[in-house]
Amino acid sequence: MPKGPKGEKRPGDVIGVAVKIAKIATGEIEEDKPSDEGKNAAAQELGRKGGKARAKSMTPEQRSEIARKAALKRWSPKV
Repeated sequence: MPKGPKGEKRPGDVIGVAVKIAKIATGEIEEDKPSDEGKNAAAQELGRKGGKARAKSMTPEQRSEIARKAALKRWSPKV
């Protein structure tokens, strides 16, 4: 049985996945939810606040310049 990115077991074929989904939907088995053991809840909360605070402190021109550079980088040909 293959393992997912966090080590959870999951079916290796399409039919196995469909059967597992059906059993979860009918309540026959409990859904395997990955745990967030490696993540600090306080750090996650600060991370969510950080982007908003940074955007609030910048002028519209600064935000526009950052967005323009990001778009150029995103759509430039890969070398």
